[in-house]
Amino acid sequence: MTTRLRIENQTGFLLHSYLWRETSLIAEVFSREHGRVPMVAKGARRPGSMLRGVLMAFQPLDVSWTGRGEIKTLTHASWQGGQALLGGVGLLCGYYLNELLLRLLPREDAHAKLFDIYAETLARLAVGQAYAPLLRSFELALLREVGYAPTLDYDVESGEAVRPDRHYLFLTETGPVEAPRSRDEMPLLPGHVLLAMAQDDFSSPDTLSHAKGLMRRLIQYHLGGQALESRRILMELQEL
Repeated sequence: MTTRLRIENQTGFLLHSYLWRETSLIAEVFSREHGRVPMVAKGARRPGSMLRGVLMAFQPLDVSWTGRGEIKTLTHASWQGGQALLGGVGLLCGYYLNELLLRLLPREDAHAKLFDIYAETLARLAVGQAYAPLLRSFELALLREVGYAPTLDYDVESGEAVRPDRHYLFLTETGPVEAPRSRDEMPLLPGHVLLAMAQDDFSSPDTLSHAKGLMRRLIQYHLGGQALESRRILMELQEL
């Protein structure tokens, strides 16, 4: 007889939930010690359920679950507190972070460092810090954690270090290659931008401007070209 796995009192965040049967939910929870875990919250939609109103996105939760199958059973969830609510553009950014995690993070693959970065990013968004540097930094951290870390600080053809005064083509599958001076018609990245990104430094407007396009290319590549709904909404709001 297979022993039923029981995990108790884990810190986690709700990434997404959807209806399941008449009174329950399927909740995708991002936990620090167990990664992204899908679980059924039985009866969570009933008026008297202890879980009703607790399963909120962007709030730290104390969660427990059981089961050995692909979808676990949520047995306990309570709000830990200490996190300000997201609003406005910060709320949309939070949905964007969650969609990235749902699309790129394998299930039950623990990433404690990424969890801490996610929690810190939410906290910074909640107090109104500039969202663009936070998003670029999180995108880069996520790609590094799931094994898609882009090469940024050396030329992948010559093996030489990227020079801040040179310009580079960025090959999506491999990394930067110093651009011939005669190919100015192609989109190029300044070396100083690549080096700043390698140091997780998005303080410069020039770095932010170039990093936005590069990270979009890399993420779309690793998503197989699939569009992100949250990004589409955010871009439409920026245009308005």
